[in-house]
Amino acid sequence: SLNTTNLITRLSALYLRKNKMQYRHQSSRRPTVPLGSRILTDPSKVFEHNMWDHMQWSQEEEENAKKKATENSLVKVQSEDQDKYEREAKILPEKRRQEFKTEKISLEHTKINNDNSFSLKNGMFEEGEKYWEKNYGYGSTAEQGYVYIKNQVKALTDNPQGKNCGEELGKVESFPGCDATYRILEVGCGAGNSVFPILKVLCNTPGTFLYCCDFASGAVELVKSHSSYNSAWCSAFVHDVCDDALPYPFPDEILDVILLVFVLSTIHPDRMQGVINRLAKLLKPGGMLLFRDYGRYDTAQLRFKEGHCLSENFYVRGDGTRVYFFTKDEVCNMFTVAGLTEVQNLVDRRLQVNRKKKVKMQRVWIQSKFQKPLLSLHNPEGSTKRHP
Repeated sequence: SLNTTNLITRLSALYLRKNKMQYRHQSSRRPTVPLGSRILTDPSKVFEHNMWDHMQWSQEEEENAKKKATENSLVKVQSEDQDKYEREAKILPEKRRQEFKTEKISLEHTKINNDNSFSLKNGMFEEGEKYWEKNYGYGSTAEQGYVYIKNQVKALTDNPQGKNCGEELGKVESFPGCDATYRILEVGCGAGNSVFPILKVLCNTPGTFLYCCDFASGAVELVKSHSSYNSAWCSAFVHDVCDDALPYPFPDEILDVILLVFVLSTIHPDRMQGVINRLAKLLKPGGMLLFRDYGRYDTAQLRFKEGHCLSENFYVRGDGTRVYFFTKDEVCNMFTVAGLTEVQNLVDRRLQVNRKKKVKMQRVWIQSKFQKPLLSLHNPEGSTKRHP
């Protein structure tokens, strides 16, 4: 199996080499974690760049943020409307379908050659990054999620493949990716803006397979109709992660990596724990769940007007989608309850700038990694069920 300690060390080294990032210490017992190196030291130069890293809030800024969040949550959405939003669960608004069609065309530049001869050079994702910056702006939520996934997958697949533990236990019922030795699941794949860059890495790494799912059937249809989609190394499927009774198209405990990026925040807080518990069962012992989502008092939270608050730190946007804003302690607690061990859990604070309008926005994200113990906490005897 993959050496987890080596994986984390090499991941940090990869970040440092590529971006010459500064390290931030989380605690004496955890590895240092790089986030970014563009530090604002001269306030007069704040509008020279679109984004500044490692922002430290003053006590006044912290108090103002809490005050705004309190004010915009005074008036709650009426209960009957809350029930409607829960029933509809509009994770993907209907109007996004046309945008997906446009994105699909833009994604054609990531078309995978039939000979699968892709290089893992640092510049292989440059076109994808230019696409995100052009359409969403550097530092946007979409671009942040894209870059996070890109870096994680490149680092994880850079590790040597381990022996398929299922080979010793005989064959099991066939399922998509059953012959793979390294499997990744992206939850909430949308139209595939991260799927196809990931596939560029995987198709040059023998034995790997990507699963991707989304609540919206229209999004999954676009992924499957893309010229680079190939069922030999990818399986896209419609799935409601809130439905515990809905089976996945593969057995439990077979995944090496789960990507949960800007997805959990769209789910009702009462259902989050159940979603995480179910995902944790899909990981094989030693498998890793990578999480990135909105942090408490992010600009997006403070911009909400009265009447959009569903419950504490949970809001509904004008298009009907919902969003929750986390603290790292909440995140740690949920994943720990699910039986996973914290590897990384930090608050990523950045200052996003609109240079044309001279507007400054405090962005806050939570970025975490949680690992399934080799000895499952849900099965103390250690008799975990293994699959290939």
